[in-house]
Amino acid sequence: MDWLADVAAVVGLGWYAVLWALGLLGCRTARSRYRTRPRSPLASSSDAPGVSILRPLKGLDTNLYENIESTFIQEYPNFEILLSVADEHDQALVIVRDLIAKYPHVNARIIIGEETVGVNPKVNNLVRSYREAAHDILWVIDSNISVAPGTLARSVDILTRSPSQNSSGKRVALVHHVPFAIVHENCLGAAVEQAFLNTNHAKMYLAINTVAIESCVVGKSNLYRRSDLERVDGSLKPKTVNGDSLAGEHGLPAFAPFLAEDNMIASALWHELDLRHDLSCDTANNAIGRMSLADYVWRRVRWIRVRKHMVLAATIAEPFTECLVASSIAAASLRHLFAISPWAFFPIHLIAWLWVDFDVYESLAGHPVPSGKCAWQFMSAWFIREFLALPIFLVAIFGNEVVWRGEKYRVMQAGRVTIIRMYRKEPRCILTKDD
Repeated sequence: MDWLADVAAVVGLGWYAVLWALGLLGCRTARSRYRTRPRSPLASSSDAPGVSILRPLKGLDTNLYENIESTFIQEYPNFEILLSVADEHDQALVIVRDLIAKYPHVNARIIIGEETVGVNPKVNNLVRSYREAAHDILWVIDSNISVAPGTLARSVDILTRSPSQNSSGKRVALVHHVPFAIVHENCLGAAVEQAFLNTNHAKMYLAINTVAIESCVVGKSNLYRRSDLERVDGSLKPKTVNGDSLAGEHGLPAFAPFLAEDNMIASALWHELDLRHDLSCDTANNAIGRMSLADYVWRRVRWIRVRKHMVLAATIAEPFTECLVASSIAAASLRHLFAISPWAFFPIHLIAWLWVDFDVYESLAGHPVPSGKCAWQFMSAWFIREFLALPIFLVAIFGNEVVWRGEKYRVMQAGRVTIIRMYRKEPRCILTKDD
């Protein structure tokens, strides 16, 4: 049976080489795309297409004032902002009204009251803004995200360019932005989340989207056309050029049964319309507030449980892409094939892996990983994240219930969810800028 061990060792080294190829590709992409951010000609063009910015709000998220303000100060001549809340007593309204008063020249209005079209509260909150938006191009951006002033112009540049300018030769239907965590509270869970998002997650996210053989989108900040979304229904079945029969739900309401509606929208545009996605050279700056280590763990559990019902094979493979598991596989393979001691291999692997992760961080942040005491804190959080990756996966894979925004859901086939506990909503009404 020695030949089986030989084959296993060769496969293990092959897998390790693939992971390094992806890691280096992510690092190279971060360097080439994010270290220079040119100003778009659309920033001052009189022909810039109109954009409706949709921001769903609920409560006082960390850094909320600055997050929302970042959309008011976009260097772009033709946009409106629709700020939606489900409850007329929502605390976010105070901040929103202050910003509307501060920027009277910006076309911004508030929409209060959701329309229940499914179990996803974000979709319910957005539906009326989606329908009332004045423009075809929509920019849906979460309340805990801030962006640079040139983000919108650079994103529209990508969305509107001709298919011949794209490497795939296909039209870009969705422009997204890699999440980059910014910590506002000195607590362990937030530090671990930051270490995860700004290194390993960013590296793999960039690599997968550079290879672009499948849809991979996080919906913190996405641009797409309403006219495209109106042609898809979440079935992931290809549509004709002119669109199939519009029987049944299409557009944003069709994605209300899914908890990860952002990922499903991206997948639908990819598979149903055979269109593609692209990243701009901007980040979605994710403000992280007080987060305990338990909060971090259960957040990761939640999204693994959602993803396993959407992309099972990729979810099962995930533990084998992590630093410690991958290095253990490579060390065992090297020892079997070449009698190389794991104790000689591990330090080299760890230093190289850390260098790539930290280089990705530097490219996205625009500055190196903090030095001195902050560097040790960041590195400690990085190691904690790596050691927790496998235990979190094992907890997540054996379960189907998740908690999100105070509600409990059961995840079902294809990522659809059913709510286990529900609360009643307030009556609906609309406020405009003049109110």
